[in-house]
Amino acid sequence: MNKSASIIITLGFVIGLGIIFLGGSKPNNNGTGETLQNVEIKEGIQYVTVNAKGGYFPKVSSAKAGIPTKLIIKTEGTYDCSASLVIRSIGFQKILAQTGEEIIDLGTPKAEKSIQGLCGMGMYNFVVNFN
Repeated sequence: MNKSASIIITLGFVIGLGIIFLGGSKPNNNGTGETLQNVEIKEGIQYVTVNAKGGYFPKVSSAKAGIPTKLIIKTEGTYDCSASLVIRSIGFQKILAQTGEEIIDLGTPKAEKSIQGLCGMGMYNFVVNFN
């Protein structure tokens, strides 16, 4: 094999790895931990939605304090450890359905408090900040 063929094969391999590791990211999640809007208030109840599959998205959410709040965890063909959800601060631990929604009552959180969710292995997490 000549030198130019080796360079082309190596470049193809590197580009392929880049596509595999960087090309499969979730929409609306840039991996920087920035806060994304996924909160809505209906009939006096605040709903925070987090998707669980290959991690939790968005990773950081901001919600209003002093409002009754429910956390909605959505799964869709989730077979990884993000289906095993633990929220220690409220004593929640459950294996989620592979596809569906789990609605978790967070009560009425106070300002400057946070709720952190983790997968059962501690690899994936998310946080909801209340202000």
